Amino acid sequence: MKPLVAEIEPILDRAGELKILVLGDLILDEYLWGRVERISPEAPVQVVEWQSSEWVLGGAANVAANLAAVGVHVIVGGIVGSDPPGEQILKLLEGRGIQHEGVVEDPQRPTTHKVRVIAHSQQVVRIDREVHRDISGEVEQELIDWIGDILPGVHGVICSDYMKGALSPSVLAFVAGQARTMGKWLLVDPKGKDYGRYRGAHVLTPNLKEAELACGRPLQSEREIEEGGQSLIDTLGLEAVLITRGRDGLSLCTRGLEGYHLPAAAREVYDVTGAGDTAISFFALALFAGADLKTAAHLANGAAGIVVGKVGTATVGREELLAHWGEEGATSRSKVVSRPEAVRVRNAALSRGQKLVFTNGCFDLLHAGHIKFLEQARSLGDLLIVGLNDDASVRALKGPERPLIGQEERARILAALNCVDYVTLFSELTPEQLIAELKPDVLAKGADYTREQVVGRNIVESYGGLVELIPLVEGRSTSGLVQAIVEKYNSSGKNRKRRISSGKRER
Repeated sequence: MKPLVAEIEPILDRAGELKILVLGDLILDEYLWGRVERISPEAPVQVVEWQSSEWVLGGAANVAANLAAVGVHVIVGGIVGSDPPGEQILKLLEGRGIQHEGVVEDPQRPTTHKVRVIAHSQQVVRIDREVHRDISGEVEQELIDWIGDILPGVHGVICSDYMKGALSPSVLAFVAGQARTMGKWLLVDPKGKDYGRYRGAHVLTPNLKEAELACGRPLQSEREIEEGGQSLIDTLGLEAVLITRGRDGLSLCTRGLEGYHLPAAAREVYDVTGAGDTAISFFALALFAGADLKTAAHLANGAAGIVVGKVGTATVGREELLAHWGEEGATSRSKVVSRPEAVRVRNAALSRGQKLVFTNGCFDLLHAGHIKFLEQARSLGDLLIVGLNDDASVRALKGPERPLIGQEERARILAALNCVDYVTLFSELTPEQLIAELKPDVLAKGADYTREQVVGRNIVESYGGLVELIPLVEGRSTSGLVQAIVEKYNSSGKNRKRRISSGKRER
């Protein structure tokens, strides 16, 4: 049975109390976004017109990013090379507040770096720079020594193995032995067919193809999947095996119990990149927070279902997870996104050839004028993102009495409108930096501005974008509403006092 928000929310509430160690192969995923409009005259290949680039944490680093996105204190251990991709990984980890003293620099090997070229929401080509050999004995010992120091202070361990060498047999054996001795959960996302290297772990999370490879036979029916899972449990001394099955959901096999199968939670599948990382992240989070295996499987399935609806390697936020389980206002919650997520929305729109419209404002006391403006802005393109001033910036702009409505409520109200596709908060006094990050095709503002007064106009017009001024509804403004309310209630108060005074004189 699908758990209720009341069961999932306490798990997410505990996220900030947890300290989780993530070990494994750190990968830099680079995305080159563009459009395809012609075939090369030099060879029968598509010409991708480059439009933007993005660097994202992949592999074990993506596991860490998923946990950090819901407030977990994450500590990462792994290997990078002495190269620009390695520097970029460390920069991205630091930007997400992920502790990374356990990332060892190895000048003898390159950082694993995957470059994906995407056009119209499809990968055109992927270029990998990597090695598969195990780390050197010196680097291995440095990593083991660090793990030994950090392990006593964490609630559990996740190992993400992409067979790039960071999780050598010695590293895995040390982690498994220490985790068992200390009574800490150890979950492993495995690779290859020799699962003997994972002996001592509590849970493995292979995908279906990996499980078939490890079992040495096809697992086509739910019964065969259960038998395969029980075989791995018995052979390796595991507590459970969670098998992710892509579009068919996932299957949980536990020691001596009947298998538990969940259908896929995704409404739309755009990209399965990183879905396994997301699944193990949230399965582990639930277990470390004290949930049972079935509830953990539901959380993992829901999170993976959300992430495959996004293009590229992505993370899942708390609000998206609560929205998935049908909390009141779920649709509006899922439309309120962080700035990095707003950039990803923009990139996905670009790859699909969609026109992005952007506007911004405080939107304190939403009124008919706002709604008409937003509807007209949306009509200028395929997607409307609204940049919303946070409470601090509204106070700086409007005075200490404003806003009348807090930022979370203002965001939810805007997101509930059909004409608004996404809402993202910003703290600066102007949206200039946000506009530079989103690079909208159309910047919409009210016609009470002149074109020269529109903040971000130079940015948008520099790459061929448009600035559109929309006529405002006469006599409709938040300031006017506030003044009318104050006058009405002051007047009502005076009349009430007169009636009370008159009544006293009559008595």
